[in-house]
Amino acid sequence: MRLIILTPAEEGGFIAECPSLPGCISQGETREEAVENIKEAIRGFIAALEQDALPVPPEVDSEVLNVAV
Repeated sequence: MRLIILTPAEEGGFIAECPSLPGCISQGETREEAVENIKEAIRGFIAALEQDALPVPPEVDSEVLNVAV
């Protein structure tokens, strides 16, 4: 299980990021497409780390909040 962050892109669509895997970013035209694409990116990111015998960062215990400023 990995936390992802979806952000609307300025040019349309959505950007998806996985904070516990720095640099693991994807995008999609719709929220659903962005989620599917980041899932694929996460699987590929972890597979590449494992192939190179590098440690896979653990998921961090996160809490996401929207705050008005």
